Amino acid sequence: MFFFQPQRLRQIVGFSTVIFEKLQWQILLVVVAGLTTNSATAVAGEKDDIGLSAQNLAVIVNDADTLSRQVADYYKKKRLIPFENIIHVNFPPGRSTISRAEFQGIKSLVDRASPAHVQAYALAWTAPYRVDCMSITTAFAAGFDEAYCSKPCASTKPNPYFNSNSRRPYDDFGVRPTMALAGKDLMEIQRLIDRGVASDGSFPEATGYLVSTADTERNVRSVSYADIIRQYWKGPVDLRIVESDFIRNKTKVIFYFIGIKQVKALDTIRFIPGAIADHLTSAGGNLVGNSGQMSSLRWLQAGATGSYGAVVEPCNYPAKFPHPGIVIDRYLRGETLIESYWKSVAWPGEGIFIGEPLAAPYSRRSR
Repeated sequence: MFFFQPQRLRQIVGFSTVIFEKLQWQILLVVVAGLTTNSATAVAGEKDDIGLSAQNLAVIVNDADTLSRQVADYYKKKRLIPFENIIHVNFPPGRSTISRAEFQGIKSLVDRASPAHVQAYALAWTAPYRVDCMSITTAFAAGFDEAYCSKPCASTKPNPYFNSNSRRPYDDFGVRPTMALAGKDLMEIQRLIDRGVASDGSFPEATGYLVSTADTERNVRSVSYADIIRQYWKGPVDLRIVESDFIRNKTKVIFYFIGIKQVKALDTIRFIPGAIADHLTSAGGNLVGNSGQMSSLRWLQAGATGSYGAVVEPCNYPAKFPHPGIVIDRYLRGETLIESYWKSVAWPGEGIFIGEPLAAPYSRRSR
């Protein structure tokens, strides 16, 4: 497993911050290039090791929140989540943020209630989505730790699960990747869950879009696009680079990655079940507030099955956002949405993962 230590690297080479950020992204590209090269001969959906499934995913439900109870009940039935994998907590709902002190009490309860075999969590609520300076999904995954926060605009503690072949993250790294089943109401979240279930083993022939915008501050991931295409093997997804501030009137979309504040024409996009889409911006993870930037929740409302967004100002560090090359590679190998997404973010402390965790369009295993 490769880890880069940015503060130490700065000390060794003595580069300025601007030069370092360019170097950081190039290092990340080297890691991804090696991954993609090694998997270039793989067949999408080939027989994989036992990974995340309903048997080792726990659902955390807030008993004080009627919607949370309804979401957990629906998800349990649709995914056949074992009874012992339903973990109950109780705290006032509806806030965007909870304090670290309040969270520590909730997390201690969850840790005690989690069966030893549980490798990941699904949160049955949309808000709160932040714990002080951390996203709530990373706080549940790894525990609250200020090392995962910027101070400000700085590198953070790395994700030990990043770009790994592990299928049992808690056993291997002591981390339980977490994703929120998010939406504005029960019907919206039920549709999200249904899309995830419908995606399993569907092996769709679909299109993925890597969109390079004129927003230079948020378009930083585009430097990887050519390498992703170059390393990409022939498979069921037609992967395209588009130079525009948005795409419109597209069908059978499974990937849509872009960097911009607001994404236009989402109502003209037809996502297939299991689709992953996100936009690199400062406040996409503010799911229910009005930050002046598009909420990542809009992707799910438009028909995507998974998305990601920053809950606090991350600055435009690419390592704090999903790397499209890793997401695509892992998903096409047959890994679940939560595995593919979590493995693609090197510094996940300030970003929230939302969607249906067990969606697996390219897996040959029933889940």
